[in-house]
Amino acid sequence: MHLSMTPFDTYKQYLAFKNHFTREKYDYHRYGGRSKAKVESFYKRKDRYFFEKTSRKYKDEEVCDFFLANFVATDNPQGVWIGNMIRSGEVVYKDWQRRQQSLFYNFQQLSTDMNDQYNINDFFDASKGHPPILKEHLAGKISVEEMCIYENLFSYCKDYDKIINDPVWRSVGMKIRKYLPFLNIDKKKYRKHLLSL
Repeated sequence: MHLSMTPFDTYKQYLAFKNHFTREKYDYHRYGGRSKAKVESFYKRKDRYFFEKTSRKYKDEEVCDFFLANFVATDNPQGVWIGNMIRSGEVVYKDWQRRQQSLFYNFQQLSTDMNDQYNINDFFDASKGHPPILKEHLAGKISVEEMCIYENLFSYCKDYDKIINDPVWRSVGMKIRKYLPFLNIDKKKYRKHLLSL
């Protein structure tokens, strides 16, 4: 019989996602979502109720997706608190689910628009500061998922890490690197679409 996640298990998942999105060296997949936490210290937490509520509300895989969606949605993963997640996280989670379901469709629309505005070299050109791809992302026109798809196809992050030395890129670049392994991107399909433009 499958036992669902306990409040303590839910808390450990929360810590694992927080570590993944805030620490360079922690990798959720490498560590199998494990985190160091003591059950005694968990039961002393004042916000324990929120983890109990989350574990009751969602199935096991949904708990992980709920945390993933909420950590990806913020520019300050260090400041993410479970209490705020309970209050506004459901909207964030539903929006994330919608984006996952229409990932390829959204990318088709976006890449067609971007192709009309930029040639591919200019789109990624960081020689004069923030490249158009980053500016469009910061303006809310390119989602973090789409940034990840472009990274998967063009591997631009390593270059930007060398060229762009500012906290804005460091934060965005880290999020892309950390989020990409959670996305199931069919590289051939996306590349075929770009070549057809």
